[in-house]
Amino acid sequence: MAAAADSDASSLETASTTPLWIDRLDPPVTPRPGIDGDLDVDVAIVGGGFSGLWTAYYLKRLEPALRVAVLERHYCGFGASGRNGGWAVGELAGSVADYARRSGPAGAMRQVRAVFDAVDEIGRVAAAESIDCDYAKGGTIRLARTGPQAERQAAEIAEARSLGLTDEEVRLLDADEARSQLNATDVRSGVLLGPSAVVDPAKLALGLACAAEASGVEIYEQTRATGIDGGAVQIAAEGARGSPMSHGRCEVRAPVIVRATEAYTRDLQGLRRDILPVYSRMIATEPLPEAVFDDIGLANRPSFADDRRMVTYGQRTADNRLAFGATGVPYSFGSRIVPAAETHLPMHRRTWRVLVEMLPQVAEARITHRWGGVLGIPRNWLPGVRFDPHSGEGVLGGYVGEGVAASNLAGRTMAELIAERDTERTSLPWVGVRSRRWEPEPLRWLGVRASRALLGVADQREQRSDRPDRLMSGIARLLRGGH
Repeated sequence: MAAAADSDASSLETASTTPLWIDRLDPPVTPRPGIDGDLDVDVAIVGGGFSGLWTAYYLKRLEPALRVAVLERHYCGFGASGRNGGWAVGELAGSVADYARRSGPAGAMRQVRAVFDAVDEIGRVAAAESIDCDYAKGGTIRLARTGPQAERQAAEIAEARSLGLTDEEVRLLDADEARSQLNATDVRSGVLLGPSAVVDPAKLALGLACAAEASGVEIYEQTRATGIDGGAVQIAAEGARGSPMSHGRCEVRAPVIVRATEAYTRDLQGLRRDILPVYSRMIATEPLPEAVFDDIGLANRPSFADDRRMVTYGQRTADNRLAFGATGVPYSFGSRIVPAAETHLPMHRRTWRVLVEMLPQVAEARITHRWGGVLGIPRNWLPGVRFDPHSGEGVLGGYVGEGVAASNLAGRTMAELIAERDTERTSLPWVGVRSRRWEPEPLRWLGVRASRALLGVADQREQRSDRPDRLMSGIARLLRGGH
């Protein structure tokens, strides 16, 4: 099977490097005009991804009279929001214990179930706004494919039961049950998370932008923010495409400014060390025959992964492709974001090999698309929402790759904080979370690269020995720090 995989991986070389989701948009993206001169609004939102768009969408529903502007460097959904795996998963990067330390066990469980509800809320809004984003709530299946992974899954479910989570929310599957969901190799057990859906993320982002705009939100694309100074967003003298503005540099003044820039925070003056930009890469197969899925499974379109430490993630798309991703070499020195790194062919070959090793049924499938993007990681590895009513500064994000559903909850919460609404969301334990900055270089680069390498070694040793590898993963956790 390895030989077949190597030969068919040649289709990677001719695959489109435009993200599948963006490549399939009909009509194609046409960026909105950029700002051309100073602007005064009530709320300025920097970043046209999910976080910024959800904030704008809900804020106009709470306070229709507010003048709200979204400022986006390229076009809405250009970044992680339009190129991710399409997992609207009811999870946060932080653990229940992390949030329990902030507000006790009851508060932590409110946080857990608020993210569960965000999965359904995306479906509700998509239906209400006629956003055809291929939403399907089929859950998430995570496979254990080694003995140590199975042990960790059993412990996870025992903890879930102690916290009061139900079988409908999360349950353990034996090997046969897991294979009925996803017929992968070497299945030992599985965990099925019920509150989880898949979407076409680019369709969702663009549809959400249109819905926000229809409610009165002003969206300025091709508009590059360079910094936030007091009550003003500084805008570069030329847009994302290099076209000069007739008035040169300008600014957007607002009593409330929300930063929703995730990994691209590093491009704002003075904020390079606030969020770590980390690469993840994806591939997509050609549409596969139904007979292939009769063997593979994924009948209800659950998202899927296995439980190795080096993250994998996939979905069956509405047109019967497999879209599959994995983190590779994750970080560039100096927190650089280099477009060429998104299409690094050796990393896409590695992603292909992981997919075929997991699902040999697709070894001969042609790869039509390969792409990448950056996600954002705060130093404490905890996503959060914070708003200071005195300064008017709002910040949300840091999702560590689990942002599709979390950004809905974050944007909704940010809108309620700005509008001074006291809701069940505004007192959640992630409200007010702050993180220290990342270390200066070269410590940042050395720590990230070393921890990722050690986690990869831990996976390999567990696969060979079928015994837990606590040494390498423990050292990696010490290097990573965080919570």
